[in-house]
Amino acid sequence: MTDSSIQLGRVKLQGSVLAAPMAGVSDRPYRRLARIHGAALAVSEMISANPALRHSSESLRRTDHSGETGPISIQLLGADPLQMAEAAKFNVDRGANIIDINMGCPSKKVCNRRVGSALLRHEILVGQILDAVVSAVDVPVTLKIRTGWAPDQRNGVRIAKIAESAGVSALSVHGRTRQCRFHGPVEYQTIKQIKREVGIPVIANGDIDSPQKAKRVLEYTQADGIMIGRAAQGQPWLFGRIANYLNCGIDPGDPHPISKRDTLLTHLSELYLLYGNVNGVRIARKHVSWYTSAIGNVQVFRRRFNLIDKPDEQIEFVRRHLIGPEG
Repeated sequence: MTDSSIQLGRVKLQGSVLAAPMAGVSDRPYRRLARIHGAALAVSEMISANPALRHSSESLRRTDHSGETGPISIQLLGADPLQMAEAAKFNVDRGANIIDINMGCPSKKVCNRRVGSALLRHEILVGQILDAVVSAVDVPVTLKIRTGWAPDQRNGVRIAKIAESAGVSALSVHGRTRQCRFHGPVEYQTIKQIKREVGIPVIANGDIDSPQKAKRVLEYTQADGIMIGRAAQGQPWLFGRIANYLNCGIDPGDPHPISKRDTLLTHLSELYLLYGNVNGVRIARKHVSWYTSAIGNVQVFRRRFNLIDKPDEQIEFVRRHLIGPEG
């Protein structure tokens, strides 16, 4: 069994299972469902610290927390200490209870801008960014990293110590280097080493896709919590299954198919509200693909769904055909 809470500065999380920030996924509808289904925290999509983008429609949508249950965690992306500090203050003023800093994104587009996991190659700059952000706000600052830039450049332990010295409240570690991206085995041993070397909470991340795997990872790494990313796409109830197993030793299993269908219908409705009908219909397609993969449905359903271009018709199609018109 694990302690079911994590202390982040003055913010106490009522649980140890967190929803990872994922670009193009962790929007408000996803975060709301993750929290409803048992995640103690659902971190936002990354938001650029560039002040020129601060009032763009995309940035404002990503920082809209209407109807969300706190604490609210906003992830910032940038490499300029002053811009990062100003962006942190701006988001705290808009309701953020926690500021998370992205030094883990492995995408080429991000790393080519020398942000995300590219920062792991510049330890002095890492310290400057963290010092600036921690000094700028009176809420907890957390950091998400990888184990290093490449297998022969693993510096996760040094980065963790820099973060602790700067006053960072917790560290989430994806157990791969940037060059490994999402391929190959996860280095849980590096997460274990980081946890042994620092006194702040450490959150283990990477290929945790079941309650049993979550327990094994926590026992091995001695981490304070776990962070679930891709495994929860299309099955937000995974957060609750894992939390229940860690707290009580019982895996309740997946919900009934009708409950799964209703969760998807809720997700679709919230997508239309947030993005509007045209973009909502388009974005709904990838989420339906994930849900049907998790449910184990056939390709025919997805192909037919992807031809629908109206929200009410998407809703009706799911209602009638996902598990049958009678449920």
